[in-house]
Amino acid sequence: MENQAFNARLAAAAAATEAELDALLSFEPKSGEPVRPRRLIEAMRYSTLGGGKRLRAFLVIETAWALGRSDAGPVRAAAAIECLHAYSLIHDDLPSMDDDDLRRGRPTAHRAFDEATAILAGDALQTLAFEILADPDTDANAGTRTALCAGLARAAGLAGMVGGQMLDIAAESSASPLSTAEVARLQGMKTGALIRFSVEAGARLAGASGEAFAALSSYGAAIGAAFQVADDLLDAEGDTATLGKRAGKDAGRGKGTLVAALGLEGARRELAALVAKAKAAVEAAGLRAGGEILEATAEFVAARKS
Repeated sequence: MENQAFNARLAAAAAATEAELDALLSFEPKSGEPVRPRRLIEAMRYSTLGGGKRLRAFLVIETAWALGRSDAGPVRAAAAIECLHAYSLIHDDLPSMDDDDLRRGRPTAHRAFDEATAILAGDALQTLAFEILADPDTDANAGTRTALCAGLARAAGLAGMVGGQMLDIAAESSASPLSTAEVARLQGMKTGALIRFSVEAGARLAGASGEAFAALSSYGAAIGAAFQVADDLLDAEGDTATLGKRAGKDAGRGKGTLVAALGLEGARRELAALVAKAKAAVEAAGLRAGGEILEATAEFVAARKS
């Protein structure tokens, strides 16, 4: 797929998700809400709107499209995942976690507002994600909505992002470096689980069959792993101005990464292998026109510069 065509699809998905988020995070209370505290909404909007590549949203929308669904449902699910992702970034940047001052080229939420407001904004975004997925406007089928909520809970919680963050914190004070397998497990939970769920959400919304769903889940796992390896390489080789966040922090804090475990060249080989694995999974899913976009996404993840 040509870069121009791929970039156009990426931009279209980002724009659709941005518009949905803008509506969901309006200052006016929704039905059943007594009030929306203005400062809280400002912090939620600051942390969610106008930034990032919207890769997770793109994966939801394009996976559903590849399987034949292109209505508002996948866009709403994409917005829910972006709310969850924004919450994770707010909390990850806090002084008690990574203590970062810069995110997407701007001050982090606790710097732009204050620590208490940042924590509450993250909490509100997390719960809003589940509210969106549970809403019949996302999908008329209650079973599908239940599966989406359960899948996001697993990807975001103990078995996913939160559990992975705990392993990441423990790795900083470990007496010995993590093995390659331990790093892969940590990263598969902290970063990969939500990316994998993004693909699975699109597949569920489009009613994917058992074999196709399993293949797309494997694709999501490979994409998630590739994203994190690319991120590790960028942290080691990039600069703060380009990345929009502090570079070189992983090595400085002794974090478990595949660059630390395998070296730069070893990490690059692993990245190439993950891209090949992702493409093979797309073929196994039996996709036609939409498969080309998902394969191009694997290449995009590996080649990104920020």
